Amino acid sequence: MARFRDNGPSKDTTRINDQIRAREVRVVLEDGEQLGVLDIRAALEAAADRGLDLVEVSPNSNPPVCRVMDYGKFKYQASKKAAEAKKKTARVELKEVKLRPKTEEHDYNFKVKNARRFLEAGNKVKVTIMFRGREVTHPEFGRRLLERVSQDVKDLGQVEMMPRMAGRFMSMVIAPIKK
Repeated sequence: MARFRDNGPSKDTTRINDQIRAREVRVVLEDGEQLGVLDIRAALEAAADRGLDLVEVSPNSNPPVCRVMDYGKFKYQASKKAAEAKKKTARVELKEVKLRPKTEEHDYNFKVKNARRFLEAGNKVKVTIMFRGREVTHPEFGRRLLERVSQDVKDLGQVEMMPRMAGRFMSMVIAPIKK
């Protein structure tokens, strides 16, 4: 079953069947049984007799090690394994909660509740204070509000980036505490 790989944009450098350049190869069957060191033609015949591919698995050894296997099935299973591993990686998002220096108590509690929910879900929270007009002349109000927020969520998160002023905005980032 002589298959040829198409040399498209894929970066796979595995040699199969006629692409193997060595004169002699150590042949291993799909069940792990070793056929020993064979001439390349004999190894290709052994693979063809079984209806499978001859795949070079260790090109740097002397002689190179080749395995008799279904290369398409092998590639499919490897891509499935990679997709599963990618699915399990944790993605941390940065959620934002915006406040004003004169935010009323009920609105403040609502925003803090959202920040707590984001931290429980494992996301980072950026708390931003927006200053309007002359409010910008009193950044201490914003700093006090950010300190209050950090105290209210300290059981779930820790301050990753201290309060910082940028134009008319003051912000800090709170990261969830690892459990």
